[in-house]
Amino acid sequence: MYCPRHFAVDDIAVLHDVIRARAFATLAAVVDGAVRFAYAPVVLDAGGLGVLRFHLARANPLAALPQGARLRVSFLAADAYVSPDWYETEGMVPTWNYIAVEGEGCVTRLAGDELRALLAELSAQEEARLLPKVPWLVDKVPAAKMATLLGAIVGYAMPLESLEGKFKLSQNVGPQDFAGVLGGLERRGDAASAAVARAMRTAR
Repeated sequence: MYCPRHFAVDDIAVLHDVIRARAFATLAAVVDGAVRFAYAPVVLDAGGLGVLRFHLARANPLAALPQGARLRVSFLAADAYVSPDWYETEGMVPTWNYIAVEGEGCVTRLAGDELRALLAELSAQEEARLLPKVPWLVDKVPAAKMATLLGAIVGYAMPLESLEGKFKLSQNVGPQDFAGVLGGLERRGDAASAAVARAMRTAR
């Protein structure tokens, strides 16, 4: 990741918070000489830099990754356009504020029981965000249908060997320009801009 020092975040707990809040990864690996991408929800386990678990459709090119294959993963959290009109300083140009986390590691395949456990943990993780709705449980899926589902997907665990964060939140501008960007984002009123503004308030 290209990351000037004033945007770099290396606090593992903070990076884990971003992953758990976003929980939807872009995956990239080289398959047959070409870079391939896939997208998957993840469960993050503690230990070292963390361990990501996820599954892919068996037909996905990345599901052909052999044991020990190297994979890169990216999480893009809040992002928003920054207008030059929000700066006090003249001659500024448009930019984009955002939070991104990247990691890398080698994958191992999950066995049948491990894969079913992943599905249960993924659904529990996301259903918890919908409380007070009564959580949906994977046990509601009939056994025959579950067997078919498990046969159609491939699960992986990836212990992270590297993890880095880029929080590009106007840390490189003066106080008046920073305040102008913050106010501009808050006036926009959309959820993404509001999330970036909140992050800016804690990053300054």
